[in-house]
Formats: sequence, structure tokens, C-alpha cells
Amino acid sequence: MRAYPLTWRLLDVLEAGVAKVFPRRLAGATPYLMLAPAVLLVGLLVLGLFQIADGSLRTLDTTTFLMSESYSLDNFRRALTEPLFRNVALKSFTGSLIVTAITLMLALPYAYVMVRTKSAALRKILLIALFLPFFIGQVVRAYGWLIILGNQGLVNETLSFLGIGPFRLIYNYPAVLFGLIQYMLPFAVLMLAPALTAIPEETEAAAESLGANWIQTFIHVVLPMARPGFVGAGLVVMTLSLTDFAIPAILGGGSQDFIANAIYDQFFRTSDQGLGATLALLLVAAGSTLVALVFALVGTGTLGMGRAKQ
Repeated sequence: MRAYPLTWRLLDVLEAGVAKVFPRRLAGATPYLMLAPAVLLVGLLVLGLFQIADGSLRTLDTTTFLMSESYSLDNFRRALTEPLFRNVALKSFTGSLIVTAITLMLALPYAYVMVRTKSAALRKILLIALFLPFFIGQVVRAYGWLIILGNQGLVNETLSFLGIGPFRLIYNYPAVLFGLIQYMLPFAVLMLAPALTAIPEETEAAAESLGANWIQTFIHVVLPMARPGFVGAGLVVMTLSLTDFAIPAILGGGSQDFIANAIYDQFFRTSDQGLGATLALLLVAAGSTLVALVFALVGTGTLGMGRAKQ
């Protein structure tokens, strides 16, 4: 009990100090001051985009390996017309859509059981299994799959023992998609869980009391009401998959590159910073356009600042 008066005095001193540093007439500016770090960060990102845009207009002189002083659209022509970059872009966007669809299908039942289960023990197990991957880095997880799926990995050794295989389970496109799904699943569950929690259980009970079975209730009641969570989870998974670097590089073995891998190669292997900047700029533009299109068609979901579009 004696500690409380001392605490109050310390708080009074702190409040008096803040009042002297920030007079009452400046109290209205406090929200703007709190926003200043975020505005500064966004400003730095915009400045970086301007630098990337400037570099994208400069071509590499292969005789001196220096960037040209004059501006040109040659990098954009190469990025949009050369088959290599077209194939990488197609592989990246197709893969991100496949990963998003499968991840959402897997995340929905996981999140639903985690939210609706009456067993506290089961809920704890599901939460631990959900958060545990966040304590392991993405690169470590990818190398872990190499150990499990490699030619002498756990899966192939088991199959060989059974007289089946071995099979090539890594360094191919399905391996990259599998790694991305495993990596993105916790993000999707975390985005879907709040949307499912917001659905009253009484709503499902009312539908069942009106004659709907569990499947009909889930399809016609739960899924439409969970749409904001689907939108948020889908956008997060899609954008993260589209821009991923580590998993395509490790599980793809250099033969299944995504756009981020192509950007890395241009910057650090061929030293063509102009073409790398062009690919980065096109990736930002394509990703932003895709997100804007989803927002226009189905709303902002849980990523919106206000009420979700119904």
C-alpha cells in the first residue's frame, strides 16, 4: 500500500514534465506527432521507389559495366518481351494463385476447429502448432524440407524400404508450391480466425434449427459471413507468395525461380541494376494492380480501415 503514493507522485512528476515539453495548446498535434514515424517510413519507401524508377531507365554498358547517363525504355522492352522473364512472371503469378487457393482451403477448417472447439486442450495444441513455425526461420524450414524430401531424405528412405521409389521430390515446381503452402498456412489461419470468431454461434444454431444440416450451414452461413477474413487472408498469402525469394531458391534448386530470384540475379550476378530495377518496379505495379482489382471486386475485407463491405 505504501508504494501507491510514491507511484502517484512519480506519475504527477512525469505528467508535469510532459506538460512543460508539450504545452496544452499543442495537444491537438499529438496524433500527428504519433503518425510522424509511420509517415517518415512511408516517405523513405516512396523515395526508394523513385530511385528504382530512375535506375530502371538506365541501361548497362557491357563494355564498361557502368550504367548509362541517358534515359531509355530498353529495360522495359527486355522485361516485357524476352521469354525468360515472361516465363518467370507467369510461373510466379500462377504459383501465387495456386498457393493462395490451397492455403485458404487448408486454413479454413483449421481456423474453424480452433475457434469452435469446446476442448481447451485441443485449442492449446492447435495454437501451439500454429505459432511454433514462427520461431523457425523461413530458410531453416526450407532446408528442413530438403532433409525430409531429398533423395536420401526421410520420405524416400521410407519409400525405398517399402520397395517404392525413390522419387524426385525436390528441385521442381511442386516442391516450391508445397514449401510456400506450408510457410503461408499460419498467416492465413491468423487472418481467418478473427473473422470466424466474430460469427455468433447462435447464427449457426438458428440455421440448423430451421432444417439446415451442418454442411448447408457452413456453406450458406459461415462462408459468406467469413468473407472479410477470406479477402484479407487471400491478399496476404498472395502477395507474400508472389514476392518470396528463399523457398523458390532453395526448394527450386535454381531451376524454378520466381520474380524475386530474377531480380536478385540481375542485381548481384549480372550486375545489371537497371534491368533489376525494372523487374522490381513491374512487380510492385503488377502486385498493386492485383490488390486494387480484388479490393474493387470484393471489398477490402479485414484489411479495410472501416466496416467491411457486405
